[in-house]
Amino acid sequence: MAIKITDECINCGACEPECPNNAIYEGGAEWKFSEGTSLKGLYKGKNSKIETDADAVNEPVDMDIYYIVTDKCTECKGFHDEPQCAAVCPVDCCVDDEKWEETEEELLNKKDSLHIS
Repeated sequence: MAIKITDECINCGACEPECPNNAIYEGGAEWKFSEGTSLKGLYKGKNSKIETDADAVNEPVDMDIYYIVTDKCTECKGFHDEPQCAAVCPVDCCVDDEKWEETEEELLNKKDSLHIS
C-alpha cells in the first residue's frame, strides 16, 4: 500500500528529499508526474485508472501539510528496505494508507513505470 501523511505533520520537510520518486510535496504545492521520474508524454497509471500528460500541472493534494501523491508512491520498493519518509519523520506521521492497498509486485511495477530505463 502507499504511504500517507497524517494531520500530525509538523511541516518540517524531512521527508521530502528522501523520496526516490519525488512523490512528496509541501502543502499547497502543485505537482507533476514528470518531477523526479523519467516520464514524458502520456502516462497511464499501473495500479490506478489515471491517464495524463506527465508534464501536466496537478492541484495540490493538501493545502496545509506535506502530502504524498499516491500514484507516485512505491513505499521505496526497489530503492530501499523501508519507506524513507517514515524512517526520517520525527513525529511518525508517515503511515500506511489503508485506502490504497498494493502488493509488493504492484509497487515494483509502479516503480518501473515511473523510472523507464
